[in-house]
Amino acid sequence: MKSSTRRSLVLSVFALMGISVVVVAEVDPPNNKVRARRQIHHHEGNAPHANGRLGDPLPDLTQDQLAAFTDGLGEFENVETPESGLGPVYNNTSCANCHSAPIVGGASAATVTRFGRMDKGVFDPLSQDGGSLMQSRAIDPAALEHVPADATVVAQRLVTPLFGAGLIEAISDKDIQDLSKRKKADGVLGRPALVQDVTTGTMRVGRFGWKAQQATLLAFAADAYVNEMGITSRFFPTENAPNGDQKLLAEFDKTADPEDQVDPATGKSDIDKAADYMRFLAPPAPPRVNSEVQLGFNLFMRIGCAECHVPTLFTGPNTVRALDRKPVNLFSDLLLHDMGSLNDGIAQADALANEMKTAPLWGLRHRAPYLHDGRAPTLFLAITGHDGEAAPARDRFSKLPSSQQKQLVDFLNSL
Repeated sequence: MKSSTRRSLVLSVFALMGISVVVVAEVDPPNNKVRARRQIHHHEGNAPHANGRLGDPLPDLTQDQLAAFTDGLGEFENVETPESGLGPVYNNTSCANCHSAPIVGGASAATVTRFGRMDKGVFDPLSQDGGSLMQSRAIDPAALEHVPADATVVAQRLVTPLFGAGLIEAISDKDIQDLSKRKKADGVLGRPALVQDVTTGTMRVGRFGWKAQQATLLAFAADAYVNEMGITSRFFPTENAPNGDQKLLAEFDKTADPEDQVDPATGKSDIDKAADYMRFLAPPAPPRVNSEVQLGFNLFMRIGCAECHVPTLFTGPNTVRALDRKPVNLFSDLLLHDMGSLNDGIAQADALANEMKTAPLWGLRHRAPYLHDGRAPTLFLAITGHDGEAAPARDRFSKLPSSQQKQLVDFLNSL
């Protein structure tokens, strides 16, 4: 609809964190939808600085980059409402509500539900029924989603931590692809997930999400905004219909899409700000190494854990000094692996139903439970729960004396 056909209504003027903000909604006469009321949100509390604490920004950021991190943190903490575009179906109202433990940017015990149907070895995400992701909340009870009766696969996935995400993004596609070509023991294979980056239209190596379904943080943010909060953007301009029901969508979706608009003054929308926050978020501090931790690391390497959980990768050349040719001690190869019984049965993007991305282990001391669905309350159970390509390393761990098993678990708890 051309702007000349729209009528702007000043709805209210109110104080937001001590700042007066004029909130404007645009009415689109043909479909009677109102433009989402979105405002600038500021981080409360002290301005973040790189002090080596969990949740701090990367060191060596410029003042402009530090300001972008702080602005992005404010957006990450922002609580969405139906007036700002929330829903009609969603999983939570804020990025920080899920990425909260032990501090904003981390993981949590929160899970999301995915479903689908496996028929003669072919996975159907049941897109016509709102799959494969189920949104657990709605702005009206009549729009609440459920798992369809014909779904044969139902899986839970934990929220993943975001510490060091910018460093992971800065690893070159080639380096990840090269990891798949190196000779590995125990029949371990691993392959890169090749996905289309929605922000550029190019094929990239995926690295974010349990299935490595996104390659860039901007795409990761845009995907989360539309699927977890129901906020549409320039990359995902279409709302999720409750269980695929277009009539329910028409009834309860009252805001015009896309809801997250680019600010002409800054050239950024809220998904860009959230991506800035994640990009400049520092990784967990390295472990304090003592003799027991060193012995545990030696065992980790000896029994074959590092065939997939590669200790260190490196970023490529980058215009951001803080991301330029840096070590990334993430303990992952970022590849997809056949995990046998330790899969979630969901095919997504380039990943098959039996494949999962190697989960980074840095920051492991800050999160529990473990594995993709939180089935393991302890690291011991997480290790013994491995399967597929990880089965040989798991079996070697099971055969270790209990004292050495403890050393290896202590090492993991130090990360």
